[in-house]
Amino acid sequence: MPSDKLTTGLYAESSWLTGQLLIAMPTMPDPRFARSVIYICSHGPNGAMGLVVNRLYGEVQFRGLMQQLNIKVSGNVPDLPVHYGGPVESGRGFVLHSSDYLAEGAMRIDDSVALSATVEILQALVNGEGPVRSMMALGYTGWGAGQLDAEMQANGWLTAEADDEILFGPEIETKWERALAKIGINASMLSGDAGHA
Repeated sequence: MPSDKLTTGLYAESSWLTGQLLIAMPTMPDPRFARSVIYICSHGPNGAMGLVVNRLYGEVQFRGLMQQLNIKVSGNVPDLPVHYGGPVESGRGFVLHSSDYLAEGAMRIDDSVALSATVEILQALVNGEGPVRSMMALGYTGWGAGQLDAEMQANGWLTAEADDEILFGPEIETKWERALAKIGINASMLSGDAGHA
């Protein structure tokens, strides 16, 4: 049995959705998740945690956030977008990133993606020493035991394999449509505004 708690259960049985995308159905009743794509960082018998990857956190920008955290930013650091990760703990920051960077405190999700919530990764990004690909988010999406499973059974979500462009790519406005296309669905055929017989 593995002794490393971070790796235990990360490659769990196929019923768990860790490392998958959740794609909101057009009929999603919660406006906070309308047309959202969520990357599931952890899913197991005690619940699930994920980050919305296709919504920005208002006008918040990386440089301004670093200044608030008293992290000195040099002139050549790009002003990365800050995503709305979800409604839970909206003041808490997370960095979803490629697994080429695995510092202390990083949680490896699968072979290519990890999650960090430390000031150290922010400093590494500012210094140009961080992961090759990353996405900064404030807040996260969480479900209690059995809650996500119930939402799946109620047809609230579709699932798809994650890929780097949907997770880290800059074209945020089209991520929902592209995630649907990964499972062979044209978004226009899933209109939530269609009449009912």
